[in-house]
Amino acid sequence: MLLRHLRYLLAVADHGGFTRAAEALHVSQPTLSQQIRQLEETLGVSLFDRTSRTIKPTDAGEAYIECARRVLVELAAGKRALHDVKDLSRGSLRLAMTPTFMAYLVGPLVRDYVAQFPHINLQIFELSMDDIEAGLADDSLDIAIAFDQVRSADIESITVFTETLGVMVGRDHPFYQRQDALTDEEVAQLDFALLTSDFVTRTRIDEYFAHAQITPKVAIEVNSVNTLLEVIRHTAIATILPEPIATQDRALRKIPLVGEAPRRDAALLRRKNNYHSAASMAFMNLVLGTVS
Repeated sequence: MLLRHLRYLLAVADHGGFTRAAEALHVSQPTLSQQIRQLEETLGVSLFDRTSRTIKPTDAGEAYIECARRVLVELAAGKRALHDVKDLSRGSLRLAMTPTFMAYLVGPLVRDYVAQFPHINLQIFELSMDDIEAGLADDSLDIAIAFDQVRSADIESITVFTETLGVMVGRDHPFYQRQDALTDEEVAQLDFALLTSDFVTRTRIDEYFAHAQITPKVAIEVNSVNTLLEVIRHTAIATILPEPIATQDRALRKIPLVGEAPRRDAALLRRKNNYHSAASMAFMNLVLGTVS
């Protein structure tokens, strides 16, 4: 059995048939079918049910496909380990952050990282929590900054700081110069523009409203942090976002709350029991050192 057999197997499984898999692999369909037959003969089991119009894995095929995925992930990690340079004179780092962390955290961290390790090639991705977990699991990401509420047992979560969310407004809002803290009653009277419900940040905001027994007046919902910031800068509408986003250069002002502001833990995420490159370890140490 060769690695080619495993790659062919996953292509058929992922494309749902031999024709599309052969096109993706740039091989002929008879060649692909022959390679899968060879693998089945070696294993002594049928990996695909070919009796219906749709090619589906058998129970044995499902189990073997999952093992094959893990094998290829580990081999890819091993290949990267061979090319890793401990003195960081070269290397690469695939970093991801969720959108709200990207809005204020990526700039300072990348500035400091590039200053210390100028020869590391950086790939930076703004992803949802689900996509970050998937990327870490399939080894398309090295490390991420996100929330500590991971669902996969294969992902390690290292809490680095607690983030506070706050009410913020732009210059056109009547509360822009306000110094006094907002009561729950006053918060309930504000018109809000908020992130859509698929953001983890919105979930935490909704929990805050529920705990304070506030029924918010949500006038606008936005599925982009940058777009939301533009809305707040140019309207008399408030929002709730991580406090560090409210800076003078963004023309945003944070208004304190009488009650306890919503908080959440930020974490470094990476795959457990995986090879961690020198570039990845350097980034983790930078984050932990910056927080401390």
